[in-house]
Amino acid sequence: MKVLSLNFLTCAVKACKSSSNSYPLHPKDAELVQDDIELNSQMIINVLPRLDWAALRTTSSELGFPELPELPPTAADLEADEKMLKDLHHLLLETQISEGKLVCANCGHEYAVKEGIANFLLPSHLV
Repeated sequence: MKVLSLNFLTCAVKACKSSSNSYPLHPKDAELVQDDIELNSQMIINVLPRLDWAALRTTSSELGFPELPELPPTAADLEADEKMLKDLHHLLLETQISEGKLVCANCGHEYAVKEGIANFLLPSHLV
């Protein structure tokens, strides 16, 4: 599961639908795998406005990456700063969670991640 995916996932428990604490899901005991993927700067620039920057900063720090700036970079910033572009590419596309859990801060439900795939099936009492 790529780190980019975490920016779009929320807790599926019915009681969490109205809570802002159900997003983002927090990685726990995460085993990370790095893939070498060719840098696609245009993709990073295009996806940047669609990201929840605060959630990405939280996820990044929880996974042990260097702290991201408080405000997201603009497309012009990324075009001028190749290191920032490469760092975002590395975090978003090359880093995967292969094993571990994703935890909801609202209800505490843990979603298992095995072989890079998160299990979002819920027991019937939580649906």
